[in-house]
Amino acid sequence: MFFESYKSILYSDTLVPDIFINEYMPSMDGDCVKIFVHCLFLSKYNKYASAKDLSRKLGIDLNKVKDSLIYLESIGVITRKENSSSITISDLKEKEIKKIYRLKQTSTPEEAILSTERNKSRNAIIKSINNKFFQGVMPPSWYTDIDAWFDKYNFEDDVMFALFQYCYEHNGLSKNYIIKVADSWKSKNVRNSIDLDNYSLQYERFKSIRGKIVKKLGLGRNLTEYESEYVEKWIEKYKYDFEIIELALKKTPKKANPSFEYLNSIITDWYNNNLKTKDEILAYDNARKQSMKQQYKVSEIQQHSNYDQRKYDKDFFENLYEEI
Repeated sequence: MFFESYKSILYSDTLVPDIFINEYMPSMDGDCVKIFVHCLFLSKYNKYASAKDLSRKLGIDLNKVKDSLIYLESIGVITRKENSSSITISDLKEKEIKKIYRLKQTSTPEEAILSTERNKSRNAIIKSINNKFFQGVMPPSWYTDIDAWFDKYNFEDDVMFALFQYCYEHNGLSKNYIIKVADSWKSKNVRNSIDLDNYSLQYERFKSIRGKIVKKLGLGRNLTEYESEYVEKWIEKYKYDFEIIELALKKTPKKANPSFEYLNSIITDWYNNNLKTKDEILAYDNARKQSMKQQYKVSEIQQHSNYDQRKYDKDFFENLYEEI
């Protein structure tokens, strides 16, 4: 015998996993979320719907529907079979379990003790991060990611917490942004709280000088990433204060379209000539101007000397006076 249950759509429910809400939804726009939920609904009843059908049903542009399906597939929320129009909704819970599950490896008693102590400390920080920035409902995948970041960046516990605090206050807690900031800190050799304090002081100085440059040039915008790299080089590698950099900025009114490449050529020339103070740079520029003036005078004399001067005899002057 075959038993079949029937439930009217009026009484049925479509369950959206919490993993989706926590892990995937924050990075999606509203249309993408609508498309996923509707696909979830259709999959429950094994219904067919083309991209055009979704566009008409949801009132979303057809190209937007296609782009959203591609994006959902790229993040692993749905899968499409090759040479087929069928779409499968991924089991997000199973995916997370596979991420978290790790095969236990053998270790020596000493290594086990060290690992246990380290894990206690890490777990305490991860718990603090969860409570502070995720209201106690941090997605499971973040636990393994944070653990991996500890190993990758070799941050001490308080630096890892400070990383989340910084990202939370500046640009939100997206994994890509956290990794970008962590990479930057690692490149500056930040490992412990002392390193972080020193880096913070340097960064505040960089921000102050960068702001002054924007104001002096009247840009009305923030510097691009490449322009900021020039400024960072002048400050950190060349060890120049704004007083020195401003000397280069004062040369820009003479240029129709001043660029940071032009500024960099001036400042790099000073650095290559081992000029460290404002007085040294002013003396260097003045000597250079005098040298260029002298070269110009020599060039003029040489040009005039290339012409033979015309000689006039007595008859020429007598005829000139008679004509007057």
